[in-house]
Amino acid sequence: MTTSAADRRMIKLAMSAPYLERDEEQALAQAWKQHSDQEARNRIAMAHMRLVVSMATKFRNFGLPMSDLVQEGYIGLLEAAARFDPAREVRFSTYATWWIRASIQDYVLRNWSIVRGGTSSAQKALFFNLRRLRARLARGDRYLTSEAVHQEIAAALKVSPADVRTMDARLSSSDISLQAPLSGDGEESANRLDFLASDAPLPDEQVSEMIDGERRRKWLGMAMARLNEREMTIIKARRLADSSSTLEELGDVLGISKERVRQIENRALEKLRSALVSETPGFSTA
Repeated sequence: MTTSAADRRMIKLAMSAPYLERDEEQALAQAWKQHSDQEARNRIAMAHMRLVVSMATKFRNFGLPMSDLVQEGYIGLLEAAARFDPAREVRFSTYATWWIRASIQDYVLRNWSIVRGGTSSAQKALFFNLRRLRARLARGDRYLTSEAVHQEIAAALKVSPADVRTMDARLSSSDISLQAPLSGDGEESANRLDFLASDAPLPDEQVSEMIDGERRRKWLGMAMARLNEREMTIIKARRLADSSSTLEELGDVLGISKERVRQIENRALEKLRSALVSETPGFSTA
């Protein structure tokens, strides 16, 4: 990936920032920690911009703009400056490295592909180390099949070989828009989306099903009006509920035997059939 003139100016400015001596760094950190001195925090951050640039260059092979990588790294740098505790007597650069790398890695994972990858620590390690480990194995004296390479990488990163195969396939291909024309002949050209089959009903089938459903609900409501209260209770519990009740359960509720519940249910079903046949021309119970 080429570096633009703006990126080169930004890198030059970052590399020209003065270093901080250990005592000066500690004094600025104390001023920020104890007095919330924003100027002190900014001086610490600017003095370590070269660390951000150095870290960002390690991720430029992912095809993302260098300026964006540096900006994300700077966010991590500011986070490190806000959290830095001078009482630990650790150099700020050592502490900030983790935050800068984490911020850039999160940006790469969010923007490298329109397909979101795994965000677990194991998946991140696989994403950022697979190419390096594969190249190292390729430089060895042994001849390894693709499966053997995946096995060794899986063992090194403590993930499954299936995860390695999936990630390898992702890194070896690029995103393709489903709306991109296949022939390049302009807007009238067919795209990949046109060839994706759908299991959903066609629009006219959906409308027909909706109309038929409304008609059936109307017929059922009319037929149910022919039932008495006990018959309607049994039909709703046995035939219309998501989880139907047993004959014995309904018998306990209604205070009758389960055989009597069966008789009432059969009589109610016959009433419904008769009502549907007599009131809806062309209706068939077959």
